Amino acid sequence: MNKNDKFVITINRELGSGGRTVGRKLAEALGVKFYDKALIEGLTKEFGLTVDEIEKIKARKNTWWNEFNTYYMKLNSTTKPMEAETVLTTETMMETEKRILQELAAEESCVVAGRSGFLVFRDTPNHMSIFIQASMEFRISRLMSKKQISRKEAIAIIEKVDKGRETYIQKYADTSRYDTRNYDLVINMDELTEDQAVTVIMTYIECTMKA
Repeated sequence: MNKNDKFVITINRELGSGGRTVGRKLAEALGVKFYDKALIEGLTKEFGLTVDEIEKIKARKNTWWNEFNTYYMKLNSTTKPMEAETVLTTETMMETEKRILQELAAEESCVVAGRSGFLVFRDTPNHMSIFIQASMEFRISRLMSKKQISRKEAIAIIEKVDKGRETYIQKYADTSRYDTRNYDLVINMDELTEDQAVTVIMTYIECTMKA
């Protein structure tokens, strides 16, 4: 990946691994926008977007982009680091989110967390795909701390989200989210802080630019 040209980095992650935070900090380090589940769902609701509506707003892209940037700043400043997650599996929703992300990435470089990014951008030039994972014990402990919930509750949430995400991918693509061939880089967070993970990614980017 060449960070000097327009690029998109996708961060797929296991719930409780810290992947969303890594994505946000990576975007800050690169000086680009960060998009995640909360932002895309909020954007869809705020503007009432559908695939057809996305096509219509292309005719007024400059106005749309100004409106979006205003909304982005407002929502990104208020979104909580970790929220309860659901997996939407309707084809209409997936196609709408896919088109939104593709339109945003076409405007400027960005980091995308979740939203099946590796699948949405797999044919996009100058795209890097990353998977952030961790041991179950790490994920349980982090979720318990972040959400102030019991171990039993944390396990239940993780199992539900893991199942939902894998079902989502298998339904729309002939692959698994755990297939490492879908990613350029896989990072295990058990022995790393989020900042250290960002350093690993930045080093990898520099290495690929020199290769």
